[in-house]
Order: sequence, then C-alpha cells, then structure tokens
Amino acid sequence: MRRTLVATVIAASALAIVVAVSAWGIDRGGADRRGDSRGGRVLTVIEHASTDATTDTGAAGDTAGDVLTFANEVFDAGDRAKVGSDQGYCIRTVPGTSYECNWTTLLPDGQITVEGPFYDTKDSTLAITGGTGRYRGARGSMELRSRENGAKFAFIFHIIS
Repeated sequence: MRRTLVATVIAASALAIVVAVSAWGIDRGGADRRGDSRGGRVLTVIEHASTDATTDTGAAGDTAGDVLTFANEVFDAGDRAKVGSDQGYCIRTVPGTSYECNWTTLLPDGQITVEGPFYDTKDSTLAITGGTGRYRGARGSMELRSRENGAKFAFIFHIIS
C-alpha cells in the first residue's frame, strides 16, 4: 500500500511538472513564442511607432540630452492583431547616432521592461531588466529591428526566466 502511494505521488508530481512546463509555451496574447537556443523562449511583437515625440531640452535641434517619448500599440508577430502597448523614453546621447532608452511592453499576461541603445541607422540589442505576471523575473535580451523606415519595429525578446 505504501509503495503504491509513493508511486502515485511521484507520477502526479511528474505530471504536474509536465503540465506547468507545457503551459509556459501557450500563447495567450497572440504573439509569436518559440524556444530559444540559449535555453529560454522567444516572443516577437511589432510596435507601430505612431506617437514618438522628441523634446528639445537645450539648444534647438538634435543635441545630447533631448528626450524621445512614446506610448505605442504593439501587434502580434504577423502584424495583424493588437496584443498590447508600450511606453517609455530615450535620452539622446550622441546627436545623429544614438539614444539610451528605457521602456515597458505591456501584454495581456504581464509586462517586460528593457534598457539599452537605440541607433538612428542600425538595429540594436537591449537588456531585459525584468517583468511582471507571466514574465516575472525575466532576464535576457531584446533585438530591436526597424521596419518600414522606422514606422514599425520588431521587438524580439529572448527571455530567460
């Protein structure tokens, strides 16, 4: 009887682990989620950069210290259905070249925060600095890829939790 009880507990525990790991990959937000070769998972969303605004903080024109703010909608990897939004800011660090940015991507199951460079003329990689909900404790990196001359951006999160 005791041997049967132990075997049942072990089987139930194994089943619970399989269910929990399987649920981790379920797509509730419409975004593309795949495995990552680094042991994490990949989540891709497309930002529509429709609200970006730059505020001059010193001399007129493009100067260090200017602030770029935004709060945009994000869509699934196929760019068909809205799955959330983002909000954040960037500080101009090198005029004509780059900003240093912080922002949050808000999705149905939680939020992901990132920090890092945004370049005027090339793609970049930012650090995932945390998350909430399903993304609690997230770390990893996010590839930022420009689309349609900066009208849209692909956020490719490589999440390790």
